[in-house]
Amino acid sequence: MQVPFYTIEEYNLLPDQPGIYKYFNEDHELIYVGKAKSLKKRVASYFVKGSGLNHKTRKMVREIRRIEITLVNSEFDALLLENNIIKKNQPKYNILLKDDKTYPYLVLTKENFPRIFPTRRLIPHKGTYFGPFASVKAMNNVLELIRGIFTIRTCKLDLSPYKIQENKYKVCLEYHIGNCLGPCEGKQKEADYLKDIEHAKHILKGNLGIAKSYFRERMQLAAGELAFEKAHYYKEKLDLLEKYQSKSMVVNPAIKDLDVFALVSDEKNAYVNYLKVKNGAIIITKTVELKKRLDEAETELLLTAIVRLRDQFNSDADEIIVNIPIEEEYEGLNIHFPKIGDKKSLIELSLKNAKYYKQEKLLASGEVKDKKFRVLKQLQSDLSLQEMPDHIECFDNSNIQGTNPVASMVCFLNGKPAVKEYRHYHIKTVEGPNDFASMTEVVGRRYKRLLEEDKPLPKLIVIDGGKGQLSSAVEALKALNIYGKVPIIGIAKRLEEIYFPGDQYPIHIDKKSESLRLLQRVRDEAHRFAITFHRNVRSKKAFGTQLEEVESIGKQTAEKLLKHFKSIKKIKEASEEELTALIGAAKTKNIINWLSNKNGG
Repeated sequence: MQVPFYTIEEYNLLPDQPGIYKYFNEDHELIYVGKAKSLKKRVASYFVKGSGLNHKTRKMVREIRRIEITLVNSEFDALLLENNIIKKNQPKYNILLKDDKTYPYLVLTKENFPRIFPTRRLIPHKGTYFGPFASVKAMNNVLELIRGIFTIRTCKLDLSPYKIQENKYKVCLEYHIGNCLGPCEGKQKEADYLKDIEHAKHILKGNLGIAKSYFRERMQLAAGELAFEKAHYYKEKLDLLEKYQSKSMVVNPAIKDLDVFALVSDEKNAYVNYLKVKNGAIIITKTVELKKRLDEAETELLLTAIVRLRDQFNSDADEIIVNIPIEEEYEGLNIHFPKIGDKKSLIELSLKNAKYYKQEKLLASGEVKDKKFRVLKQLQSDLSLQEMPDHIECFDNSNIQGTNPVASMVCFLNGKPAVKEYRHYHIKTVEGPNDFASMTEVVGRRYKRLLEEDKPLPKLIVIDGGKGQLSSAVEALKALNIYGKVPIIGIAKRLEEIYFPGDQYPIHIDKKSESLRLLQRVRDEAHRFAITFHRNVRSKKAFGTQLEEVESIGKQTAEKLLKHFKSIKKIKEASEEELTALIGAAKTKNIINWLSNKNGG
């Protein structure tokens, strides 16, 4: 029910009921919309002296000339109505959700033999719209799946029964290559065609299980009737569905429909990441920026994002999980703040995305201006570190073909290689090629030494490898009681995935990001250092083995020569006096004869 407007002097006449209030300035321009459980109490809080309003809010209050209200049945209804009015009018003092994109949809047309095609224009009477999709790629993946499984026409012909009976059309190339069954010539009944459409609708809604059950039943039925070619046909369709589903990030099949929201903020803006989970898989991920107007509380910003993003992506999930507790309950919004389990992991994943988006925005706007530490600050944000990682150490193993296992540690200070701090390690306690055990050994040796010498620990430890190598390094830190005191990550080479201990899913930093390039540089330097060391060890071992072939030259003498001269070339260039002083006259004579025969060969 619409209530007549009030002047600012009449705010105390407002009803003690839920609703929305609208503030207008002297030009009759709507400048703010708010919601309230009690209009009387909420609006009064703006005008009562000593209510502790901030500077921005006081500025708004000075502009108010007229108040208009709308009563509703509940606070949740007020929340929805407030959202609709803000979307339509964009009042200057309301939270602004900065997202100027138009998103793609897939439309199922209302016509004989319906079509499915992409569009950015919503014309309700044209058909049923599915989406929006967060990206064109995501939309095309679904469309490609549907067209790969079902024979749905792509032409724009008017396939009314009359025109088909009058033989108005001829089948096209799509029919001849098997993508269409020729309804234009009456080769497919509309009832059969609509069965495919029904299954396509389930897929468009994210319910792949129904379509999978259908094709699995048909496959088993055909196989039971020994119609193996037909069974293979259904198996191919089932495989397409399985392949598509495997590309989605599977969370937990027990988690059906869920909306995940995580917020981070600064003085001017808030950044909210949204994950939509359907049947145990993340099917939509979207991050938005909200412009603060009146120093709004984080819970208010988060609530605004929840309502707008759920509306934008047509979400009807029964449960919403968030990273900030919202104490107030809203009928129609089932909001939880998980503290453990898979849902907590989802919140952490969403929060990582929100923090990354925030940092990218700050870099793009030029707000992070300190060039010396810009990359380190970005890396700190990307990895959610408490301190800037100005001291990074990275470990790598090398045991090519299982021989001479060694490891390396490289050190980067302020984002630059600190070559004097590099370390080589011969593996001492592990027999054979065992990367995991080797990693545990060298990480343990490194930080045991630092602790004994009372030297500072790094701000970030990087392990060249995936979950296995990372877990092995964590064992060493736990044994030294420093796990949790130093951040540690693993970086897997193939997809440049970043793993944190205990996290089921990796994070992916933008491949163009400066912070990822720094991590890659650190990782590649550790790998280069390890490979070079391994190559030298093999070379020296081969050299020592050759020297032991010389008469009267044993292992101890070979090692002495190896340590002093480093190579056969330098032994050749050495004088007889120099060799004699090192190993004696008799052994020197044998070495010289051996070298002469070797040159002659």
